Amino acid sequence: MDRILEVAAKTGASAVHPGYGFLSENTAFATQCQEAGVAFVGPPAAAIAAMGSKSEAKSMMAAAGVPVVPGYHGADQSEDRLIEEGRRMGFPILVKAVMGGGGKGMKLAMAAGELREAIQSAKREAAASFGDDRVLLERFIERPRHIEVQIFADTHDNAVYLFERDCSMQRRHQKVIEEAPAPAISEEFRVSIGTSAVAAAKAVGYVNAGTVEFIVDTDIGDYYFMEMNTRLQVEHPVTEAVTGLDLVEWQLRVAAGQPLPLLQHQLHLQGHAFEARVYAENPSKGFMPSPGSIASWRVPPGSVAFTHHGEVRVDSGVQQGDQVGVNYDPMIAKVIARGPDRQSALRTMHTALSELQVSGLSTNVGFLKRLCQHPAFEAAELDTSFIAKHMDSLVLPAQPSADVLALAAVAWHLIACMAAEKEAARNQVQLGAWGILDSFRLNHTHKETADFTHAATAEPVRLDLSFPRNGEIHVQGCAPGEAHSSKACTVRGGALRAEDSSISAEIDGQRLCASFSVHTHGDQQVLTLWCGGEAYEFSKPIIRTWARTGTLQSAAGTVVSPLPGKVIKVLAKEGDAVEEGDSLVVLEAMKMEHTVRAPCKGVVTGLTAIEGAQVSDGVTLAYIDAGESAGASAA
Repeated sequence: MDRILEVAAKTGASAVHPGYGFLSENTAFATQCQEAGVAFVGPPAAAIAAMGSKSEAKSMMAAAGVPVVPGYHGADQSEDRLIEEGRRMGFPILVKAVMGGGGKGMKLAMAAGELREAIQSAKREAAASFGDDRVLLERFIERPRHIEVQIFADTHDNAVYLFERDCSMQRRHQKVIEEAPAPAISEEFRVSIGTSAVAAAKAVGYVNAGTVEFIVDTDIGDYYFMEMNTRLQVEHPVTEAVTGLDLVEWQLRVAAGQPLPLLQHQLHLQGHAFEARVYAENPSKGFMPSPGSIASWRVPPGSVAFTHHGEVRVDSGVQQGDQVGVNYDPMIAKVIARGPDRQSALRTMHTALSELQVSGLSTNVGFLKRLCQHPAFEAAELDTSFIAKHMDSLVLPAQPSADVLALAAVAWHLIACMAAEKEAARNQVQLGAWGILDSFRLNHTHKETADFTHAATAEPVRLDLSFPRNGEIHVQGCAPGEAHSSKACTVRGGALRAEDSSISAEIDGQRLCASFSVHTHGDQQVLTLWCGGEAYEFSKPIIRTWARTGTLQSAAGTVVSPLPGKVIKVLAKEGDAVEEGDSLVVLEAMKMEHTVRAPCKGVVTGLTAIEGAQVSDGVTLAYIDAGESAGASAA
């Protein structure tokens, strides 16, 4: 904070825009800006403080006539009092950090036996993320929609709502896809929830941009105040897309003391828009963060950035070669698509995601594409449990066809040829006849075997390549999961263009083109092919010249870290008898807690996790001997 204000003074800046990061809702920073005579592009410090405490905010909203969810927001934070209040309310219950946001410090207890652990975990996460471990309890609505309203207020007593966004597509209480306007609501509902949002803003003397978030009970249609984000939201581009307005421009005008550019009767909706958040995470592993290096990064052709002009917009803070670490949220980009109606915008979004190319680490791009094409999502059957309910179908990887496998095999071969040529040039030697990988043989046809793995399913692929004299490549072998079947194809004109990272070939008379990227991950070389709107990953071991040491721990009782992070709590000790699913270790990564549980019933015979230690992905945390469980139980 001091450094930013120092820079503002040196440059003569009259205002500071805090973005939507850590300082955007920091009361102390807003106060310091005011004391330094620098405009804080956001609400007054008092409004941030009022809405920053979820418990205080709910009390103020109730007093202002805004509907609130039943719950406990009291000052007594003892575990016994919280558990007593939870039992009185009934289950399920959501435990939420008083100063929380973005799903941090939020835990769900479905029954009384889960409440104590949920409270303890939420308090730890809240303390680590916000420096404040206070929590509140809310009755958990079983089938809620998450609808939020963009509001704006100025210093001239004007306040408006810029319509609403549906943010029901969530995992771990964090938004994945947002859209505006909210589908399947009446105009009467839109006016009602918008008016309530303006009332909430006025109740705290709000100025500038803000978002009032509501839970909508889909069973009865009522809505309840949840919280207010006293900043510009990550998903503000969808509102810009359907209003044609630049919300950051509005922020700057209001911060400069100008009145709102438009009043409520002058605001109109124009079409529909979606925003998809691209995360460095692995959906098939419970959306675990996937830090690493970005090997390839290409945005859809014709897309724009940080402007509401254009059908497709990509806002990002990364580029090829960047490292995505474990200390921050794993979101690396936002893809925004708009159209004249919901279906058109959804088709545009799917096309944009198909054209977005990122490799080097796991992302949720394939998951987002399947979500966009899910029949229930297309039909706007929305609630916050949507992803959990349809998880199995949303994480299914794209299965490569025989033609794609043939192209992958040819790509591996051509990449090896190119690498051999580069190595020879680097060493200033000429490749001999037998150094050329597909060199002509006089008395027989040269043959190779391509062994690699379809990374998404871990299924092995073995294809036989032969190179007759006519320039063709004959490919024959089995696709993943087809160990007893075989398909042959002929590849002609296989060409790899390194300058634009593309490969093309004619396979059985059909031209197949793909973009590609190659990177290493541990002891694996990974080939990514983008073909026909799908991304396919194939891997094979890197041949090392040194001997490996150590023993692979493949037993079911080996407990490994599912992601890089910090050990913040060890819940078991050596000799403990555990049941399958028992909590063993709590990790923290990207400001979120992840509980590592026992994979089987048994006795903890080795514990290598140490509180405070940083661990890598795949590091062993504990060993469980399943064979000792019976004896331990008898003892």
